[in-house]
Amino acid sequence: MISDLIAQQVKSLTGGVQIPAASRNQVLNGMSSSVLGSLTQTAAQPGGLDAISALFTGKANAASSPITKLAGNLFNTNVLSKLNLGSALNGTLSGLIPQVMSKLSGFIQDRDGDGDVDLNDIILSLKGSSGTAGGGLLGKAAGSLLGGILGGKK
Repeated sequence: MISDLIAQQVKSLTGGVQIPAASRNQVLNGMSSSVLGSLTQTAAQPGGLDAISALFTGKANAASSPITKLAGNLFNTNVLSKLNLGSALNGTLSGLIPQVMSKLSGFIQDRDGDGDVDLNDIILSLKGSSGTAGGGLLGKAAGSLLGGILGGKK
């Protein structure tokens, strides 16, 4: 699932950050939820799928992307503002959002060899480069993300 990829990047990037044990799961889950929430909200907007495609294909700069900004806002509002971790730690954690988004950037490539990145390439990338179900890191991501986007689920 795409949420698994996001969670993997969040855990990797927060590994060296001293997060109080009592808040660690809330921070990790909140950061993952914020990134996924920004993708879902963006997809529901006009032009949103194009913006996500540009981000995932590396055509958009992840650090300056509105999707990244939204993820940061969601994280600050829904997680950090409620945990009282202090401004220094909040700043460090907020600064990781662009890094998580950068790790997602460039993930989707022209997998079917037709010269462009389209929905088929997104599905193939999420399933794995071999195109077989479960063949990659995100075996069920297409159903998760696209189902949520196309089905209007939040």
